[in-house]
Amino acid sequence: MGLLTIGTFAKASRLSPKALRLYDELGLLTPARVDPVTGYRLYAPEQLEQARLVAWLRRLGMPLARIQHVCTLDAGPAALEVRAFWAEVEADTAARRDLASFLIGHLSWKDPAMSPTAKPLGIRYAALSDTGLVRESNQDTAYAGSRLLAVADGFGSGGAPASAAAVAALKRLETDSIPAGDLLNLLEDVIEQAKQAVNGVAGPVSSPEVAGTTLTAMLWTGSQLALVHIGDSRVYLLRDGELFQITHDHTMVQSMVDEGRLSPEEAASHPQRSLLIRALGQGADGTPDMRLHDAQQGDRYLLCSDGLSTVVPIEEIHQVLSEISEPERAVREFIALANGSGGPDNVSCVIADVMELQR
Repeated sequence: MGLLTIGTFAKASRLSPKALRLYDELGLLTPARVDPVTGYRLYAPEQLEQARLVAWLRRLGMPLARIQHVCTLDAGPAALEVRAFWAEVEADTAARRDLASFLIGHLSWKDPAMSPTAKPLGIRYAALSDTGLVRESNQDTAYAGSRLLAVADGFGSGGAPASAAAVAALKRLETDSIPAGDLLNLLEDVIEQAKQAVNGVAGPVSSPEVAGTTLTAMLWTGSQLALVHIGDSRVYLLRDGELFQITHDHTMVQSMVDEGRLSPEEAASHPQRSLLIRALGQGADGTPDMRLHDAQQGDRYLLCSDGLSTVVPIEEIHQVLSEISEPERAVREFIALANGSGGPDNVSCVIADVMELQR
């Protein structure tokens, strides 16, 4: 078979002539020959396979620059690159889904206090942080109040002041009133203030060791908990005897698990399991996950740094939350368990129980 005209090649590849001309200009699909007199582009039949791949990748929404890279790879690495791209798309979609759920829940929520039959709910809480048995200092910050629960895990030479600054920026939520319909804007404002506070104590991005912090916090609004999450600290919910992790780790190994390149078991022992892809600090991606959780009487929330979640098995976490009813005793037990497992890291825990208030 001889060379194909651009019209014939476009029909066979499912790409328009306009797209083919653009891809020629970008060096993505260079014609086999350009007629020196007419300027017509002519393509070889063996170019169809690459052209069809480009067409499918465009249907996936992959940017042209990334398609160019995929087209330089062999089949195996190309498949891994497509998998990685789609994992990123799903993560972005999940983040937008969470935001949509937040907005839907917030806009449709009716204050149960308006109902004379509603039971007013409140929280009882406890927070504790410990240096552990290996680290020389504690870079974690844990806080629990009547409205705000927070854990921040600092890193780098300025990790301790960074985590403290992030939590301090959120503490005004304890006293500030929240105008109706303004919860999402308020949370965005305090996260921006936390970013600025961390940048102010962490030093310039050109410093030899970049400092920063994770930040995981929940704001009690009376019958809901608004979650803000950046990094690899976690929130667990114990409800009706079942334990749920309601945050997603922003780490490199978790992204590899999401992409199917690592199993959860491999991730648990991976040497770079603590490498963050989101955090607060100079040059870091500080985009938070934000969600609303409708609270139920009897719910128990645990916020913890990875100094607990990476060394204490989930079965033991479940057991402590289920069997020790007093928050103060439970957080002390978690610290003891982490240190009993070697205490390789700072460990911080916050527990909040949702309870009916006495009228």
